[in-house]
Amino acid sequence: MKSRLSSKMELLLKLLSIWCLIGLTVSQDITYEEHIAQIQACPKECRCPTNFPRAVYCDNKNLKNIPKIPPYTWYLYLQSNMIEVLSTDALQNATQLRWLNLNRNKITSEGVEEGVLSAMTHLVHLYMDDNLLSSVPAQLPASLEHLRLSRNRISKIPAGVFVGLDKLTLLDLQGNKLMDDAVTEVSLKGLNNLVQINLAKNQLSTMPLGLPPSTTQLFLDGNNIEKIPAGYFKGLPKVAFLRLNHNKLASSGVPKNVFNISSILDLQLSHNQLTDVPLIPSGLEHLHLDHNKIKTVSGSGVCPVSVEDLGDSLNESAPRLRYLRLDGNEIQPPIPRDVIMCFRLLRSIVI
Repeated sequence: MKSRLSSKMELLLKLLSIWCLIGLTVSQDITYEEHIAQIQACPKECRCPTNFPRAVYCDNKNLKNIPKIPPYTWYLYLQSNMIEVLSTDALQNATQLRWLNLNRNKITSEGVEEGVLSAMTHLVHLYMDDNLLSSVPAQLPASLEHLRLSRNRISKIPAGVFVGLDKLTLLDLQGNKLMDDAVTEVSLKGLNNLVQINLAKNQLSTMPLGLPPSTTQLFLDGNNIEKIPAGYFKGLPKVAFLRLNHNKLASSGVPKNVFNISSILDLQLSHNQLTDVPLIPSGLEHLHLDHNKIKTVSGSGVCPVSVEDLGDSLNESAPRLRYLRLDGNEIQPPIPRDVIMCFRLLRSIVI
């Protein structure tokens, strides 16, 4: 009797485990048959967790070549290896990929085989930071939303490489070798819905041309930019976060009203050669001016509205500045009273 009861319990547990597996696979939008096929096709060098059946982990394995990838993979992690070639053969089944991480490998532009990326028609995130690319990869899939190519050797953006990428919102090119003639209206054509572009730590000496009007976050730290043309931001009506730290900006190269943009919230101009505080737009909330050559600051010189017009209470016209950093300059405390009267929402001043 006990033996029969034990057998029934064992059968019940098996059935329960199967039902749990089926429930799990359904919850991850994968059929039971696909799940089994995915596990069976898992490369011996990689890890394919049963509780995350769409993911294949091949990171930190000292791989020189990409193994054959199972056909139902959505998330593929190949970072921190020694891969030199992005092979169409190894990735021929990986047409359902949504997320591909190839950071910290040795992939060259010549090693990106023709058609390997365009075949991934569902790909949303492509990460290729810390490789050996000399050019932005061609034939990128139209589904792409995030493209990260930081810390490569990129000096060229081929004309038309972004055409058709209407879904791309983030482009990270920091830490490359881009010069002024590489970042142009022609090379950036197609980025119609871009929100963030990171061009920090390149070799730019002028403000980049051809940035899409949709740009909201523009990062240009660590270049050799000396001046900003008057009216430059008229073509960027949505810019809210602007970083120009560690450049060569002098006050003579920064028109007084150049940052008078209604959309801007965060402006960073640290570690430049400014001697004057630029006019602060009313909507700005964070301003970094530390480590410049500024000697004085006055309310009459930087306040976007007349202090007399503000009255004694806050109103719609009151400047929104909350954080101001001025340390590393030649300013002697205290901050003048008219500055405090102008920026009444200030919560933190570093001097």
